[in-house]
Amino acid sequence: MNTELLKARQTQYVAYVTVYVVVVLTAVAMVNFLARRHNKSYDSTANKRYSLSEQTAKIVKGLKQAPTITYFDQPRGFPHAKDLLDEYANLSPKVHIEYVDPDKKPQETREAGVTNYGTAVVQIGANKEEAKSFTEEGITGAIIRTLKHTTRTVCFVAGSGEHQIDDSDRNGYSKFKDLLGKDNYVAKTVDLLQKAEVPSDCTVLVVGGPTHDYQQPEVDAIKKYVEDGGRGLLMLDPPLKIGRSMISDNDALTSLLQGWGVTAEKNLILDLNPMGQLLGVGPQVALVRNYDSHAIVDGMKGTATGFPLSRSLDIKNSDKTSVQKLFDSSETSLATSNLSSPAVDPNDPKNKKGPLTIAAAATYNTGKQDSQGRFVVVGSSSWAANSFLNFNGNSDLALNAVDWLASDEDLISIRPKEQEDRRITMTQSQVNWVRITSQFLLPLLAIVMGVSVWWKRR
Repeated sequence: MNTELLKARQTQYVAYVTVYVVVVLTAVAMVNFLARRHNKSYDSTANKRYSLSEQTAKIVKGLKQAPTITYFDQPRGFPHAKDLLDEYANLSPKVHIEYVDPDKKPQETREAGVTNYGTAVVQIGANKEEAKSFTEEGITGAIIRTLKHTTRTVCFVAGSGEHQIDDSDRNGYSKFKDLLGKDNYVAKTVDLLQKAEVPSDCTVLVVGGPTHDYQQPEVDAIKKYVEDGGRGLLMLDPPLKIGRSMISDNDALTSLLQGWGVTAEKNLILDLNPMGQLLGVGPQVALVRNYDSHAIVDGMKGTATGFPLSRSLDIKNSDKTSVQKLFDSSETSLATSNLSSPAVDPNDPKNKKGPLTIAAAATYNTGKQDSQGRFVVVGSSSWAANSFLNFNGNSDLALNAVDWLASDEDLISIRPKEQEDRRITMTQSQVNWVRITSQFLLPLLAIVMGVSVWWKRR
């Protein structure tokens, strides 16, 4: 009887174990199957360093044709490349990834024009572009260049003290020029004084903070360009009269803008928000964190931008234009009309209280079908200069504005993120304290706790 009972229990135990093993193996197999079909990951870094940006996701998911990304390298480099390329493949089932060893397939490598290991080539239809670097920025840039195969030119007006695209100093626009190149724009300089006509190849015309008055022929050229369906980004600083770097009133240009429904006030915005001190800027930099609803700024919620030496704008619609505010200064800001002295009284009753409009976007009705003029006005020009372009969301705002003006709304988003240096900097005393804690205090604490447990058990 006992033997039969024992056998019955053993049989039951074996059955339980067998069922348990089968269930566990089935669960593991299902998890692996789902993991292969749905590759998901979570990026816990502060700036989402290991995740593709919103712009990349927006472009890849919106592709109508199937893109092929081919990576040329020796086989030992394939696993490293797979981490990034799998992120693109996970965005859309249309994305096809190929890996090519140039030593085994030299003919295919030569046809692709590849000369270096670690090179990625993007092909969509008959168009093919090589990534300038094997990074998200490089691959997404290649996708954009493949889609936008025509040349798009951003023309910067020169001749009246504007920021220059070849100037690498703090006030230059060389970083702005490089930024445009990543979105497949070509930047060049035009002088409307020599020929009062905007070249026909200009996709967008940029007026970047002139310090001298525009002559009437120059203003007429800008007027004709926009009202014939052209696109303009006009950045005008307040007419400061302090020191030797005085800025002219530029009445002819501001009168043109007023006729379009944008009045550039002759004042200077001061932001008294203490948040500026935490970000390392003074009251002369207007900080913006809240934005209106517009394609240029819809993707910038929660991103701060800064505008040094800004003037306020007053906007209204006109017979031909539809004007929309992009963003205001903070409620703690004010605008002073005292532009000839650095001493400003915040309690002066003549000051205008914030929030104050800093930027606006508008469309011009040309009366022609599929030929709409567009322009963006910003009451500051230094926000796009080399010294301030990398301030939080300024670079994204600059590209978003150009993309909207060029009717490239599909490119408007937050761009690929640069790697962030998050090293911890400590003083010598802090380093000594960490060393003492890790080498002496923590081991001593473990010994004391061990002796205490031994003593209680004893």
